[in-house]
Amino acid sequence: MNIQSEIEFFSDLGIIDKARFVARLIHEIAEEAKLGAGDGHDLVRMRFANEMSQRLARFAYQLLGEDPARPQDEVMVRMLLGVRADKKIERIVHDAYRRVLTGFESFDTTVVFHAH
Repeated sequence: MNIQSEIEFFSDLGIIDKARFVARLIHEIAEEAKLGAGDGHDLVRMRFANEMSQRLARFAYQLLGEDPARPQDEVMVRMLLGVRADKKIERIVHDAYRRVLTGFESFDTTVVFHAH
């Protein structure tokens, strides 16, 4: 997987589509973590999925709130797709990311209404 092209893809999405992508990724990481149940690594896998879900949920919240203090897109994509010492955990994220990417359709949202 080419991280730079994934950074460019994610950065080109609108805020709503980024949040949709992240929400779907949270779901897919949880599903992927459940797949290996019973092999003795359940706790590690589930703890990782929980921690990643918390980070991604916070990021989605920051996206939707247009928080200028949120992590940059590049930082998030590198955090997700970077090399990990635990190859099973790395596979969980990469497989989940590929599934989201394959089925993702941008709504090309260009206007967000703010109620004041």
